[in-house]
Amino acid sequence: MDNLGRRIADLRAKLGWTQQDLAERIGISRVALSHLEAGMSDPGERTVTLLAGVFKVEPHELVADTSYPRAKADRLPLVAARYTEVELQLALLERDLARPDPPIAEWEARLAALADTTHDLRERAALAEARRRLRR
Repeated sequence: MDNLGRRIADLRAKLGWTQQDLAERIGISRVALSHLEAGMSDPGERTVTLLAGVFKVEPHELVADTSYPRAKADRLPLVAARYTEVELQLALLERDLARPDPPIAEWEARLAALADTTHDLRERAALAEARRRLRR
């Protein structure tokens, strides 16, 4: 059986994130995440669901074949939100840019509004790049 903490640490590392980055993303402290990764504690169902979404897997996939308690696993939701609003909007933008006459002005306003509400630095950078592409 795999260690869930090690799996979380490996998935985090694949994203190139620090413990602080991931902890902020799911709303826990860096120390709490460190304890999870070290196997000192098991995450609750909410945390597993949030982690699954960040890693773009389902909650049951994240804990499958690990030492995660069966009773907790039975209470996990079947699905988790896998994409942020920024990721969704950028995918929709790509779709629209493939059209013959994309609504550039509408997208500029939409991305500007989204940038005002986004706190994640990587997402801010992605929005800035998308806005630069629109201006070309």
